[in-house]
Amino acid sequence: MMPHKGRKHCLLPDVLSNLPDNVKDVILMCLPCKDAVRTSILSKKWRYNWCRLIELSLDESLWETKKDLLNPTIKFTKIIYQLLTLHEGPITKYSLDIGFLKSCPKIDNFIYFLSRNHIQQLVPRLSGGKLYNLPSSVFTCSQLRHLTLHNCLIHPPSAFRGFDKLISLEICRVTISSESLESLISHCPLLEQLVLRIPEMFIIVEINAPMLRSFDFTGYISSVCLKNVPRLVKASLACCELYVHDLDLAEVFESCSSLEHLKFFLVCSWKRYQAPTRLPFDITSVKILYLLGIMLFKSSYELPYALCLIRSFPYLEYQEIKVYYEDEENDCILECLELERFSDVTFNQLREVKLERFGGTIPEMQLIKLLLANSPVLVKMLIDTRDLDDEPLDTRLKIFAEVSIFLRASPKAEVVYINLSRSGSLA
Repeated sequence: MMPHKGRKHCLLPDVLSNLPDNVKDVILMCLPCKDAVRTSILSKKWRYNWCRLIELSLDESLWETKKDLLNPTIKFTKIIYQLLTLHEGPITKYSLDIGFLKSCPKIDNFIYFLSRNHIQQLVPRLSGGKLYNLPSSVFTCSQLRHLTLHNCLIHPPSAFRGFDKLISLEICRVTISSESLESLISHCPLLEQLVLRIPEMFIIVEINAPMLRSFDFTGYISSVCLKNVPRLVKASLACCELYVHDLDLAEVFESCSSLEHLKFFLVCSWKRYQAPTRLPFDITSVKILYLLGIMLFKSSYELPYALCLIRSFPYLEYQEIKVYYEDEENDCILECLELERFSDVTFNQLREVKLERFGGTIPEMQLIKLLLANSPVLVKMLIDTRDLDDEPLDTRLKIFAEVSIFLRASPKAEVVYINLSRSGSLA
């Protein structure tokens, strides 16, 4: 029906403009930073709403476009300047991913700005080029709860007394002295989650964090000493050990009375070590164990360390092993895996085992025999056969037939063969 002539049209109210401020804030929080700023064109009432954002996430999508010929570094600097001059109120979460800018812009002023605006989560991911010298203002952020540092030079000031509220810390590809790292960790009394990716060569790092529950470490190091971690539940340790002293496993795990889940990767092929048969104490809390990168050939010595851990976790329920083997005679390896050496070990809780990259070698067969014979409640042993695909069918059937006659302590134990390259990785 056509409207009568002369009748005024009733305009619908501007729903967007009249939304309550708290609703606008929720909408803005759900948008990428670039789109949040664009809402300023919706109406006068939206023009400066984005300036109240308490969470900011900046990445290359803000300063790199195909049509814009402006130098990305200049554009980035302009964005930082606008934030400094227009933003109102606190910023509790700030994430920065500079990506591949040719030069790292000076962001010290903005870090200082954040330190005075109640920042609780700071994630400056700085990649490529020269390491960023972290300004001292970071260490004055008294409200920090989550801190992530990538590609930085870290020199905590002498006056630094710690982050009293920090619960998670991630440090990746940074330069920091072992003393400063230990001091930083120990001065975070509420720390629960710690991730370290350290490229520097340290002799040893002591972890003193009484509230820590999760620890993920990768680095070239002689040892990590978990000195005071009574609440640690989950740990991943990838220790690339070169040119240095013997690894003291007892020192690594001396305070891990609550540890339940361990992923362990060790490379120590430069000199021969004397690993202990077992730890001087059992860790009865460990239920899940991943042993990755266990080398079964003459020039490496990871296996004794792996067997030491297996012996020292008597209440394992799930075990996953990834081994590598070369065709070399190695009587030492075969001797380590003899059933007689495990006559005092029984895995009374072990219900499932996964063996990745199985190649049918003698040491691997010995390992399977050992686990089947010493696991009275084992339900399933899953064997990844991807490395057997190129072997003739007769060879594979012979290997499977040999495994089938191994003594099994558990009448319910089932051996399952599967190619995990087709169905997904184990870990």
